[in-house]
Amino acid sequence: MAGAMGQRLPELIAEYEVPGAALAYLHEGELHEFAAGTLNKATGVDVTTDSLFQIGSVTKVYTATLIMQQIEQGRLTLDTPVLEVLPEFKVADAEVTKNVTIRHLLTHTSGIDGDLFLDTGRGDDCVEKYVAACADLAQNHPLGVTQSYCNSGFSIAGRVLEKLTGKRWDDVLREGIGEPLGLTHTWTLPEDVLRFRAAMGHVDGEPAPMWGLMRSAGPAGLICARPADVVAFARAHLEGGLLENPQIMWEPQVDIPNPYALGRHWGVGWIVDEWSGQRVISHGGNTIGQHAMLWAVPGTGTIACVTVNGGHSGAFTHRVATELFAELDGLSVPATLGPPETPVEVDASRYAGRYERAGARLDVSLRDGKPWLRMEATGALAELEKPQEFELVPVDETTFVLKSPEDPSWLSAVFYELPDGSPYVHLGARATPKTG
Repeated sequence: MAGAMGQRLPELIAEYEVPGAALAYLHEGELHEFAAGTLNKATGVDVTTDSLFQIGSVTKVYTATLIMQQIEQGRLTLDTPVLEVLPEFKVADAEVTKNVTIRHLLTHTSGIDGDLFLDTGRGDDCVEKYVAACADLAQNHPLGVTQSYCNSGFSIAGRVLEKLTGKRWDDVLREGIGEPLGLTHTWTLPEDVLRFRAAMGHVDGEPAPMWGLMRSAGPAGLICARPADVVAFARAHLEGGLLENPQIMWEPQVDIPNPYALGRHWGVGWIVDEWSGQRVISHGGNTIGQHAMLWAVPGTGTIACVTVNGGHSGAFTHRVATELFAELDGLSVPATLGPPETPVEVDASRYAGRYERAGARLDVSLRDGKPWLRMEATGALAELEKPQEFELVPVDETTFVLKSPEDPSWLSAVFYELPDGSPYVHLGARATPKTG
C-alpha cells in the first residue's frame, strides 16, 4: 500500500479538485508519509511531508488531553464545575454558569452556544478576554441533555488550563505534549509557523481571503502541524506517553443525535465509532479553506492523518480513509449516507419553520410539497459564507440528506426532540432549536 499511495494521492487530489494534501499513517509500527500538489496556487510551492497545515478542531483532542493530564495530577476532575477553577466565568443562564462542568465542555454537552468567533487581539490575554465575552452566550439546549458542537467550550477549557498552570495555552501545549513527544513541526502562532513550509487555504479554488482564525480560538482549533506529528500524538494515546489511562477518553459519553456524519458517540475529546467491529477514535478539523482528519484504531494500532488545503476536502479525506483502512486493516469505512434506492414519502410539514443558534439561521419550507432548507451564517463568519439552499431528500421519517450540485458529498440532517419535547435539527454536528 505504501507504494500505491504515493501514486494514488496525486490521482485523488486531481479527482477532488484539491490544491494540495499530505498524508501520514502508522501501520504495524512503521510510519509512512506522502505529499502531493501545491501549498498555495498563487505561489506554486509544492507540498512536502514536512509542510504545516492547519489541523483545525483536531486541536480539541490536544486540549482535552492537557485537561486529562491535570486530572491525573489531581488538580480537578471531569465533574469539577468550571466556576470552581474560573470564579469569573459566566454565561447568560445563571444555572448553567453554576453547574456546567469540565465533562460538559469536553463532550459538547454544555448547551452553550458554541460558534462565537471573536477576535480579542493577539495578546497573551486573548483567551481570558474571550471567556469574559462569553457572559452573554445563550443556550442551544439545556445543560447535558444532548450533544451540540461547541467551539466556545474548548476556548473555556483552554482558559481553565491557563488558570491551573499560570501559563499561556500555547505554552501548556508545548510543554505538555509537544516537548515530551518531540513534535518539531507542531505550532500555534503564525510567527512560529512562518519558519516552515505552510499551507494556504483555498476557497472556491482560489487562495482564501485570510490565512487563519483569530488567536482566541487557539484551544479550539489553531494548531498547525505536519501529519506525522499528528500521528505521533495519536500514537501516544494508543501506546502511552502522555496519560496513565488514555482509554478514559475513548469511552462513549453521549450519543450523537445524527450518527451519519462524524460517528456514533462523543467521548472525552475524541469521536468514537465502530468500523467492521473495531473501535475507531477520530476527529476532524476545518479552518478557512483547510481541512484535516485523524483516525486511530486501538485494536490494530493503525493511525492515519490527512491534511488538505481546499477543494472537495471532506469527500477527499473520506475516500482516502476508505481505501487506506480497507487495504491496511480490512476495515469498511461507513459510506456517506445518501438518498435511498427507493424514494421515501414523508410528511415534512411538521419540520417547517425557523431553527436558530449563534452563528447560524436555518429555515425549512415546503416547495411543491418537498422540503427545502436555507442555511445562512450569521455573526463574525457571515461575510465568508454565502447563504445556501438545498432540497431535503428523505431517508426515513426523521433523517434527510442534502447536497449542493457541485459537491460530491451528501450531508445529513436529523430532526429530533429533546426529552421535554422541544424540536431540534442536528446538522453539521450541531443541535439547532426550532425558534419559529
